[in-house]
Amino acid sequence: MKRGSLAMRITLVCLAVTGIAVIVAGLVAAKLVRNTATEVLRQSLSAQADVVASQLDDSGTVGSRFGVTKVADVVRGQGIAVIVRRPNGQQAGGDPTTLLAASQAGLPKLAPFSSTVTVEAQQFLVEIRPVGPRGAGFALVQPVQTGDRTLRLLVRNILLALGIGLVVAALAGFGLGRLLARPLRRAAAVASSMRGGRRDLRVPVEGPAEVADVARSVNELADALHHSEARQREFLLSVSHELRTPLTAVNGFAEALADGVVTGDAAVHAGQTIQRESQRLERLVSDLLDLARLGADEFRLDMAELDVVALVRDGAEVWRLRCEREGVPLRAELPAFPVTVVADPRRLRQVLDGLCENALRVTPSGAPIVLSLQVTPTGSAVLQVRDGGPGLAQEDYAVAFDRGVLNAKYRDSRPVGSGIGLALAHGLVTRMGGTLTAGPAPEGGAAFTLTLPT
Repeated sequence: MKRGSLAMRITLVCLAVTGIAVIVAGLVAAKLVRNTATEVLRQSLSAQADVVASQLDDSGTVGSRFGVTKVADVVRGQGIAVIVRRPNGQQAGGDPTTLLAASQAGLPKLAPFSSTVTVEAQQFLVEIRPVGPRGAGFALVQPVQTGDRTLRLLVRNILLALGIGLVVAALAGFGLGRLLARPLRRAAAVASSMRGGRRDLRVPVEGPAEVADVARSVNELADALHHSEARQREFLLSVSHELRTPLTAVNGFAEALADGVVTGDAAVHAGQTIQRESQRLERLVSDLLDLARLGADEFRLDMAELDVVALVRDGAEVWRLRCEREGVPLRAELPAFPVTVVADPRRLRQVLDGLCENALRVTPSGAPIVLSLQVTPTGSAVLQVRDGGPGLAQEDYAVAFDRGVLNAKYRDSRPVGSGIGLALAHGLVTRMGGTLTAGPAPEGGAAFTLTLPT
């Protein structure tokens, strides 16, 4: 589905906002202008009525009839009807409609009076002024339509303002949309290049805060991809190194057997070596498959309640025999009461065996390995595997569970494993709802601490 551009959407929004604002403002202004125009018209009519009243006596005439006539003509020239009521009750001036308007307003009145009346669906402003004590007076009658001309002029100006506002809004919206979309287009171009394999491009961090956040996120993603791919290359190199060693041994002894170079007891030794290296390859491939399943969340876990004291005690019995063959004493520090946790017994034993194997690999003869289990006051079971080996550099404890990092750093200076065992153990413990951390041990080596809620 084709989507509209950001510039077009911002333009449409600006047009809509401008149109609505002008229309609402016009409607409000029209009401205000109409009321204001009517009020101004009333005030003007009242002032003119006062002027006319000053020219009349109680008979409706004055000594200077010419002055009254002139004033009345001026008023009539403005579209105002002059209705005169004489003391005998006769009314003169105006047409039937304005006469009726004056009558409805109450001509005559004993005091000056202002009114708005409706005759035949037409509104009229009426100003009544009494003249003398004998009931004489007059009324000025003006239709409100006179103010409608101002209203029509206002509507025309509003429409003109609406047209100009829409044009300005369209130009401003299009320009603003292009301005905002420019860094987004650059970010999209960099992301597209990243999809093609480029990792050296970065997006300039500029524009509004939200747009700058997008650029910053794309740059962080590029850095993360670069780092991740570098780690993957290191991991593949490490695994390739681990695979090459047993493959070389298997290939060499297999050639010797095939060529008949080794016979008798030497052939048996060659077969045992091939079997041992094959088993090592099998374990390595199995670890790789387990790690792949773990990353894809396909690792099946059979969670159940178990006594972690019994599990560690059973594991200690097995590893004590292996440690004795290497001259390494193993000590188990376990509580005298059961400690129940919810975990997968098989996977938890797998983690324990992996940590013990790593510890035994680097612990020299005479140095200890300790399996310690404690229950914290907060209700957590804390299992530690500590060794008296050389330990790790302080900065390496933070990356101990990253795939292949320790293998790449220490494989030339000490015995190391495949480089994925600790990553696999960390993933398993995390999946079971626990934590696995690394740090220095009191025995001088490294301590791996597994924590599970009881």
